[in-house]
Amino acid sequence: MYESYFLYLPHNIKSMSTTDTKILVVDDEETLCEVVQLNLENEGYTVDIANCAEQALEMDLAQYSLILLDIMMGEISGIKMAKMLKNDPKTANIPIIFCSAKDTDDDVVLGLNLGADDYITKPYTIRQLIARVKSVLRRTTATTQTPTLSFEGLALDVEFKQCIIDGNEVKLPRKEYELLLLFLSHKGRIFSREEILQKVWPDEVVVLDRTIDVNITRLRQKLGEYGKYIVTRSGYGYGFKA
Repeated sequence: MYESYFLYLPHNIKSMSTTDTKILVVDDEETLCEVVQLNLENEGYTVDIANCAEQALEMDLAQYSLILLDIMMGEISGIKMAKMLKNDPKTANIPIIFCSAKDTDDDVVLGLNLGADDYITKPYTIRQLIARVKSVLRRTTATTQTPTLSFEGLALDVEFKQCIIDGNEVKLPRKEYELLLLFLSHKGRIFSREEILQKVWPDEVVVLDRTIDVNITRLRQKLGEYGKYIVTRSGYGYGFKA
């Protein structure tokens, strides 16, 4: 079956461009997984296999640089697993490539709208798969300069201006978001009121001290249990104490 569309690379010939990149292949077709693993390892990647979403979700997923994910699996489909990954701050930024026999435009659009970085329809050649893997890794590596700032279950997606708490989005007005961004970017540092005004309200002509206090009070309330980490140092200012 697989010989019809997979190009096997010689097992004793390794690619000269080895990397420390770890890839997880999640697919219920065991032979297919082994073929993909063999060829990606020949490219220098470290590759693990899970034959169902349930097995994959028991693994330390945060260690992977890329996940190749089938859609049609057991009780937990690839679509459902992808949603779980994107809702968890620890795995939200791991790129996903869907590899599926579902090949209609609606299927592809659904996968990409879920946040997948690419969608490959079966059957595919191993050369095509490797090219897509390298392309996604180059693209996502290039965007790592826009990080996710995090503390335990609290995360800020700096690119999308989004606050995530324990997997759920918490909507913050711009000034509250910028306050949290300032504090999370400099955990352990106390900012004076003057510094906060300069960094968060740089274009405002007049901003009362009370404005800072009100925004920080509201921010603490919205952060729930993480609000306590925004501390006040009387006579000095505010900061985030981890």
